[in-house]
Amino acid sequence: MAYTQTKTTGYGQRVGNSIKSVLVGIVLFLGATGMLWWNEGNFVKIRKALKEAQGVTVELGDIDTPPDGSKDGKLVHAIGPAETQDILKDDTFGISVNAIRLKREVEYFQWVEDKKTTKTKNSGGSETEKTTYTYKQEWTDRPVNSSEFADPEAHTRNRNSVLVKLDDLTVQAANVTFGAYRLPIFLINSIGGAEPLAVELSDDVLARLNQQVSPAPPPPEQPPVVNPEAANPEAANLEAEALAPPEPPRMVHPSGNKVYLGRSPENPAIGDVRVTFTKVPPATVSLLAKLIGNTFEEYIASNDKTVSRLSVGTHSLENMYAAAHAENSMMTWILRGAGILGVCIGLALVMAPLQVLASIVPFLGRIIGAGAGLFGLLAGLAWSFLIISLAWVFYRPHIGLLLLAVTVACIWLLVSKVRSIKMARTQVATPPEA
Repeated sequence: MAYTQTKTTGYGQRVGNSIKSVLVGIVLFLGATGMLWWNEGNFVKIRKALKEAQGVTVELGDIDTPPDGSKDGKLVHAIGPAETQDILKDDTFGISVNAIRLKREVEYFQWVEDKKTTKTKNSGGSETEKTTYTYKQEWTDRPVNSSEFADPEAHTRNRNSVLVKLDDLTVQAANVTFGAYRLPIFLINSIGGAEPLAVELSDDVLARLNQQVSPAPPPPEQPPVVNPEAANPEAANLEAEALAPPEPPRMVHPSGNKVYLGRSPENPAIGDVRVTFTKVPPATVSLLAKLIGNTFEEYIASNDKTVSRLSVGTHSLENMYAAAHAENSMMTWILRGAGILGVCIGLALVMAPLQVLASIVPFLGRIIGAGAGLFGLLAGLAWSFLIISLAWVFYRPHIGLLLLAVTVACIWLLVSKVRSIKMARTQVATPPEA
């Protein structure tokens, strides 16, 4: 069932809002520009640090041999088992496991709100905004406050409906050995490879949880009374059983690595809770780190960038550095794309007043808006390439010059597009001669 809200914004208010957006656009444009410059420099610095580190890395050798100090202070590559004797516990569910990490994730079956908004430009410059709200049931990572739903009739859908409020939980071993060595926290944090943890709940835990989440029984209309004049004991027992309050329903359902709190896992009800358990078991790992005594720390390159790495499995020194270079490139492209997008959006916000001012005639506003959007895109790309090129000229000149050539081409395309628009307007404004 859908709920719809309609709001009309006047021309003057829209002009005022668009002027305010100019400031947001300027801040976004400047912030994205700074991020583009920093990102290119950071990529080069990390790449240099990785190359420097790879050039001085040595093999640690047999990790079961106690350290003799010969490689102390050096960046080492080593492969071996990461093990622990720590027992990790979740007291709420009575779970104990020997693992590097124990994790509990909690989900709630709730009503959630989705919305879809459409905007219509009106003659005179006003704008009508129509928002349609729809509601559905799904699993969420936290209880949903339905009193904030747009539809007043939906305010009570999730009220007081969560059987029990539980927090996510992560417990990590503090003592992890690597042969004759000890892993520091920053390397333990990098150990992945989570797998499902089969859950077995004791009878005491089942009874406690079941009592905690079971709905309170309704009060009896009158106290149950056994007829003292019953003819025989069997009849009295049957009468007592009939008058006794019913057994509480089963509300705790462990299965595999999940515990379902509710009446039926097959038919979830609003407020039911689903808990999933995973563990990170001891595993063979490969690491790159600076050796200090019987433990490790991050290697600091000459440009102050740190280098360290731990991967689950057996990985050669060359493959670990190749993976590090690939991650550096991927992150750079992600931030590069975000920066370019920020620049383009910032320019579009700066030009928003032009579209709003022209929207007093809807079709004219659409034309100006499309032109402003295209200009913002091309100008944003040109500016972004310029900043990236200048950054590379500063950090890596031979690559920066190539990028600068691409930037010049984008600027030329932008100027050509503006000229063609001006020529088209001139031809429309000038009537043809008879």
